[in-house]
Order: sequence, then structure tokens, then C-alpha cells
Amino acid sequence: MDDSKQVYELGFWSAVFASVFSVAYDILQLAEWFGLMGSGGGPENDSTWYGLVVLLVPSLFLGISFVVMMGSVHRHAPADRKIWSQTGLVFAIMYSTLICMNYFVQLTLVAPALYRGDVSDSVRPFLFNVFNSFTYSVDLLGYSFMSLSTLFAAFAFMGPGLEKKVRWFLIANGLIMPFIALQTFYHPLIWGASMWAITLPGATISLAVLFRRKLREL
Repeated sequence: MDDSKQVYELGFWSAVFASVFSVAYDILQLAEWFGLMGSGGGPENDSTWYGLVVLLVPSLFLGISFVVMMGSVHRHAPADRKIWSQTGLVFAIMYSTLICMNYFVQLTLVAPALYRGDVSDSVRPFLFNVFNSFTYSVDLLGYSFMSLSTLFAAFAFMGPGLEKKVRWFLIANGLIMPFIALQTFYHPLIWGASMWAITLPGATISLAVLFRRKLREL
């Protein structure tokens, strides 16, 4: 019982933080697309140094909280479903590693250089140019792994009621993976990928409620 309590407490709080950080990112991204951060608005304009900071700080912490949450999902899964949750956890670790490395570079190397107005040759390869940079491609790969993570983890939840809601939000987040992964080939796919703003918070909020309910049942 003590072990289960720790699993559900950690799962609840990590899901809460993942929800807060994902919703914060959604709101800030909308603000950027409406031109409130100096980028010119729209999805195809690159962020200013200020835009990078306010968008990537919650994204960085989302990467951390998401992988902890998926660890709790794996511990929660019944024995005959752990292969699904374990596969989801593996993809979550891959996602978190890629995007945390990418965003740390943006926040500690690129954003300061943009602030100073001094983008040297050593910084230029790491500029976060939408649809047209190495770092943007790494970002798309990371979030493709997140989608795969939720898609596989969905099959660890086979119960009715709240578990069914969790399962469908996780599946929905998984199904947007092609819209994320293929944006550099066809830019309008970003609009399909923007459904992440609903599917990911829906999944994390549902998981927070599920873990909270499990705590009360102990």
C-alpha cells in the first residue's frame, strides 16, 4: 500500500505539473501567433529572444514532468499490460532527452546571443528557424516520440469510465504524430499538429484525476 501511495502521489503531481506547463505553453504560443511577442505573428515567423524564453521554459519543464508521469503510468499498469506502458515510457524518455537538450541549448546559447544581437558562426547552426533548421527538426522528432509514447501507453488503460477517457485522449495525442513529423515537407500540417493543444492537456488532466482517485481508494 505504501508503494502504491508513492506511485499515485508522484503520478498525480507530475500529471498536474505536465498539465500546467502544457496549458501555459498553449496560451503563450497563441500570444506569439497573434504577434504579441515581436515575432510578427503566425506560425512561420521565428521567435525573438524573448519569445524563445517564455515559450521554452514551460516546454523544458513539461519534458521533465511528462517522463516522470509516464513512469507512474508504467507502475500503475496491470502486469498483462506493462509491455504497452513500458514501450510508452521508453518513447517518453527519448522525447524528454531530445527536447530538454534542444531547449537548454536555445535558452543558454541562442537566446542570449539574440538578446545581444551578436549571432556568431558558432551559434548560427543552432538557430530555431521554423520549418528550416536542424533544431526545429529535432523538436519535431522529440514530439513525434511523445505522440508514440501516449499511443502505446493508451493500451495500458482498458477499464471503463475514467480509464476509457484517459485511453482516448492518449490515443488522440498519438494519432497526430504524422502532422508533427512531416511538417518540414508540407508546412500546413502544423495546423493538424496544433490539436496537441487539446489532446495533451486532456490526457494529463485525465491522468491527474485518475491518480487522485486511486489515492483516495487506498
